Amino acid sequence: MKPRIGTIVVGIACLALGAGIQRAYDTWQAQFGRAVLAPGETPESAVKAAAPIWTAAAVDRSKINYSNQPLWAWGETEPPKSDDKQAVQGAPGAPVNNRNANLTPEELNRKRRADGSNLAFSLAEIRNVDNPTGGGNVVDWFPDDHPNPMPNVVRYGPAALGKNGRACGSCHLSDGSGRPENASPAGLPAGYILRQLNDFKSDLRHSSDARKANTNTMIMLAKSMSDEEMKQAAEYFASVRWRPHVRVVETNLVPKTQIQGELFIPTGEEGAEPIGNRIIEVPTDVEQNQVLRSSHGTWIAYVPVGALRKGKELVTNGGMKVVKGQIVQGKTTACGTCHGEDLLGVAPDVPPLVGRSPSYLARQIFDIQQGARNGSNSNVTLMRMVVDKLTAEDIINITAYLSSRPVPPPASSQLLTRR
Repeated sequence: MKPRIGTIVVGIACLALGAGIQRAYDTWQAQFGRAVLAPGETPESAVKAAAPIWTAAAVDRSKINYSNQPLWAWGETEPPKSDDKQAVQGAPGAPVNNRNANLTPEELNRKRRADGSNLAFSLAEIRNVDNPTGGGNVVDWFPDDHPNPMPNVVRYGPAALGKNGRACGSCHLSDGSGRPENASPAGLPAGYILRQLNDFKSDLRHSSDARKANTNTMIMLAKSMSDEEMKQAAEYFASVRWRPHVRVVETNLVPKTQIQGELFIPTGEEGAEPIGNRIIEVPTDVEQNQVLRSSHGTWIAYVPVGALRKGKELVTNGGMKVVKGQIVQGKTTACGTCHGEDLLGVAPDVPPLVGRSPSYLARQIFDIQQGARNGSNSNVTLMRMVVDKLTAEDIINITAYLSSRPVPPPASSQLLTRR
C-alpha cells in the first residue's frame, strides 16, 4: 500500500511542478526575457558600470512583509525600520573598526597558528591591517585544500577596484567554505555561481533587510568584475570539494550569546536561555573561527526540538499527507523535485542544499519569498511559488533538516546533469 501511495504522491507532485514550471517560465519571460532596451543600447551597456565599493544599492523594499522574517538568520533581534538606509561596508567617513586599538605592536604582530595548519600568521596579516576596508592578501591556512595558484580576483579582488575592492576569499575564505553571515560557494556548480554574480551585477539580487551590508558589497564587487574574473572565480570555487562544517543539535536551551557582526557568539556566562522560535548558529571554537578565521572552523546550529522531523516532512514531500486514504496537498513542493533526490543539486544551474548553513539558507528563502532576490532565468520565479506559503517556523524546520543531512564525499563530483 505504501509504495502505491508514494507513486501517487510523486505523480501529483510532478503534474503540479509541470504546471508551475510553465507559469514560472511565462512570468520570467514577462519580467526579464523581453527587456526593452533604449535606442542604441546593448544588453552589455544596460548593465550599470563599475561603482566604488561603498556605493549603496538602490532597492525598493516597500512591499516586503517583515512579519515573517527569521530575524535570527540576519543576526538581528528586532525587525528593520521602514526608513532604514542600505548599510554599506567600508564607506568613506564610516567609523573605523577599532578592534586593534588596545593591542600592542608585539601582540598585533605575534605569529599564531590554526589547528591542523603548519603555517603561522599574525593578527596584522589576518585582519589586513595595512588596508582594513579594501583589497589585500587573503590569509590561507590550508593551501592544499584548493587549486593553486588562487586566481587574483579571489586573492585580491576585482582589478578594476584596486585597493578599494575586496578579495572573494576575505569573506568566503580561501577555499570558499564561507561562514553563516555569507555564502559558501565551495562545491557549487560553476554555472550557478556565474549566474549569481551576473544577477548581482544586474541588480536582480538583493537582501530584503537593508541592514545586510555584505550583500551590498557583493553587488558592488560584481559590478566591478570582468567576465573573465567571474569565470575564474566560478570555476575556482566549483572545483573545491565541499566539506560540511555545521553540526545540528536539537535542544530547548542554548548557551547565552551576544550578537557580533551578524553572528551569535557565546558569552561564556554560566547558564542557558530558551531557544524560542530560532536557530542559534555559533562557532564551535571562537578563537579558531573568529580570531584566526580558519577555513577548518566548525559551527553548531542549535535548533528547536522537533524541527528535524517537521522539516523532513516539508523537504521530502512538501508536507503532503495521506489521511484515511485521501491525499491532502501540502503547502510546498518537495525540494528533491528540482534539487535532486539526494539534494546535492543538478548541474549546471541548481545548487546543492544539504550540509549548508541554516542561517544562509533561511535568508535566501525569505529573500526569494519577498521578491528581493530575483534571477535571470525562471528558477527563482519557480522557487518563489514553492516558498510562497512558508511561515517563519517552516523556514526553521526546513533549514534545520537540510543542514543536518550528511554529504557523501566528494560532493562536487556527485552533481548530476539532467536533460
